[in-house]
Amino acid sequence: MTVTSMNPATALQLSLDTNSLNESELGAQPTHGAVGSATPQSRDLLAGAARELLAAGVAQESESRYAHAHLAALRAAAAVLATRARPRSRRGSRVRSAWVLLADIAPEFSEWAAFFAAGASKRAAAEAGLRGVVTAREADDLVREVEQFLGLVARQLGAIHQPLLSELTMVMPVPPTRES
Repeated sequence: MTVTSMNPATALQLSLDTNSLNESELGAQPTHGAVGSATPQSRDLLAGAARELLAAGVAQESESRYAHAHLAALRAAAAVLATRARPRSRRGSRVRSAWVLLADIAPEFSEWAAFFAAGASKRAAAEAGLRGVVTAREADDLVREVEQFLGLVARQLGAIHQPLLSELTMVMPVPPTRES
């Protein structure tokens, strides 16, 4: 068993509290060239994405890790949409997924949008309780990808981002063994 260097709830609170610190104090990259500025709504969505990512980081089942990570990516995409999207008339418009909208509104995220759109059906299956729809490797890979995506979105919106999982060592209990 490994020991955590920081409780996930503490890490989340730290990441949310750092909004009052400047980037040089955190060692973060400057946000030069940020396209938008984080609105209160987009900050809330980014915080929700961080919570989902932390839930993915501590979930033991692959399906749960995958579903939480994918939802974190969806909330991060929603933060971009909340900042940059402009309402249109509903007349004649069809429903489009957040990933399609993200690719349209923020073309710099189009590859990410395609990547996450491809995993949407796996997330739905995992949320439906189907077992074996994702492997542990797929879930772990998605968690890492989402953490990177969340950082890119935060920088793009001019928000401070504190990596949540990469600096944490999660406690993963070892399953008990049967002694004969």
